[in-house]
Amino acid sequence: MIFPRRPQSAADVARHYDELDVPYRRIWGEHVHHGYWRTGRESSAEAAETLVRLVAERLAPQPGERGLDIGCGYGATAGWLAEHHGMEVTGFTLSEAQAAAGRARPGFTCQVRDWLDNGLPDAAFDRAYAIESSEHMVDKTRFFTEARRVLRPGGRFVVCAWLEGDGVTPRQVKHLLEPICREGRLPSMGSRPDYEALASAAGFRLLGYEDISREVRKTWTICLRRFLGRVVTDREIRSLALSRAIESREFMLSLPRLILALRGGAMRYGVFVWERP
Repeated sequence: MIFPRRPQSAADVARHYDELDVPYRRIWGEHVHHGYWRTGRESSAEAAETLVRLVAERLAPQPGERGLDIGCGYGATAGWLAEHHGMEVTGFTLSEAQAAAGRARPGFTCQVRDWLDNGLPDAAFDRAYAIESSEHMVDKTRFFTEARRVLRPGGRFVVCAWLEGDGVTPRQVKHLLEPICREGRLPSMGSRPDYEALASAAGFRLLGYEDISREVRKTWTICLRRFLGRVVTDREIRSLALSRAIESREFMLSLPRLILALRGGAMRYGVFVWERP
């Protein structure tokens, strides 16, 4: 497990997404997660939706089931599941800016609340998923135990996660993974074995795992190119880029690090599917 030297908190995560609301939405769009390129020819919007479709395939939801989006962002995935699968989705985010956009989506209830203190009843949901939000959890053990608690027996849990790669070197940790954690407000970055051990200890049964690092890594090249273009054409983005705000400065630094980490194998992108027995 990789931990940044400067500890990160839930308040840090909330501030990160509130302050970077404009660049996230204008550079990438309403899906605050990687795109998934099956052929490499998809547009970024198509690739983002393809990742959602992958999650939906692994969740295998049925109409009328209750779904849980842990770290829901702007609620784009929840809205898609409500529209295409008839799910009623409850989402959790730490960001007021994200919730303001998410609350307008039909079939979706958005709460601004820490998942680790969610206040939900036991066995209340049929399906749960977390797309690139587990990294932001201060207590990953509780992240899993709470997910198991609120799922009914037989319920599925799908997690898309940024992961520490196999055999990373001290140099990769120092110059890539630790700064990515700090700049992205990740309290820690776990490995595949870390996640599987934590989920097993919480009482989940692993149904499957896929490494889709190669299929998602194009995301950050596109983001960097768009960001540089927006600095020239978008006054608000340019103002953020030239400001002394730590969130904006570290956002810029992380883009090339993420490209290098995914291409060099220091970071992997995994999709886990678990079931509550």
